[in-house]
Amino acid sequence: MRKIILSAIGIVLIALSFYIAKSLIANKNKPRPVKEKVIKTVLIDTVKNETVKIVIPANGSLVAKRRVELFAEVQGVFKPSRKFFKPGQTYKKGEALITMDASEYFASVQSAKSNLYNTLAAIMPDLRLDFPDVYDKWRSYLAKFELDKATPALPEITSEKENYFITGRGIVSSYYNVKNLEQRLSKYSISAPFTGILTQALVTEGSLIRSGQKLGEFIDPSLYEMEVALSKGYASLLRVGERVLLNNLDGTEFYKGVVSRVNGSINAGTQTITAFIEVKDEKLKEGMYLEARLDAKEETNAIEVDRNLLLEGQQVFVVRDSVLDVIDVKPMHFSDTKVILKQIPDGTIMLKKPVPGAYAGMLVKPFRSSVKKGDK
Repeated sequence: MRKIILSAIGIVLIALSFYIAKSLIANKNKPRPVKEKVIKTVLIDTVKNETVKIVIPANGSLVAKRRVELFAEVQGVFKPSRKFFKPGQTYKKGEALITMDASEYFASVQSAKSNLYNTLAAIMPDLRLDFPDVYDKWRSYLAKFELDKATPALPEITSEKENYFITGRGIVSSYYNVKNLEQRLSKYSISAPFTGILTQALVTEGSLIRSGQKLGEFIDPSLYEMEVALSKGYASLLRVGERVLLNNLDGTEFYKGVVSRVNGSINAGTQTITAFIEVKDEKLKEGMYLEARLDAKEETNAIEVDRNLLLEGQQVFVVRDSVLDVIDVKPMHFSDTKVILKQIPDGTIMLKKPVPGAYAGMLVKPFRSSVKKGDK
């Protein structure tokens, strides 16, 4: 019985060994699976050369074209007025911005005018006797002389004798002394040079204002300028009067401007040229940051593509019979995201979007998008 069991186990082991050996031989001869070749789908477009505008991007903040920094030339106490001297207050042209108490100085002006009047009155008898031909004009001048009004100009002196007489009595020097005092008296009141708005106020009613003290800033809110710095390569392209499109940083508001001035010199440190763009709109405020697009010139027989399509060595990928190839191109202008290219023949099929890992000779599957080149 024992021999029978051992014989059965031996037969099973031999059969199992034969099966395992057969399986190993079969697996060894089985062919390895071939990886399926993946063909990438690429966006393409057909080149059509046209005239492309070179647009120069620039940015800057707005500054009022007409602005005045208010300074005091005399000393006095700030008198209250109908309007509060506060930022945001509007004034019409000729309206008083600041009025200082000038009662003491006004009295000295009146005293000087009275002295001039008395001197003129004192010479009238001598004029009547010695210069009867000029007596009437000086009498007429004295008659219209009013202490409460501005001193009128002296009559024209027509002879040498008259000149010696009038000058010798100190009338000319007294007259110009009075005019000087009147001129200084006018500085106790500062009027708006144009219709505008107060943007800065550094004094308040009742405070003592000193000579040379800054009082505030006044601007015309109807017209602004934006200063932009451009590469010196555009110096010959910028023209006064060129139209400019401006927008805010969000790109939601657009404004029309014009190049008003171009600096005649180039900054030696930055090698840039400064241009000033004039813009007018009720929505604008001083200090707003805007972006500008200046039309510099037009490039004929060229196309505009994304910068990431340009390869090192000034080449781009093209598609020929579903295979990628490269051709040489001539870049004409670079912007932040775009590049203007020349020397690409019409009808050339090139990539519209870059392909990761692309190389010359790579097999691709072209796909033409519904948006044609040049559509904005």
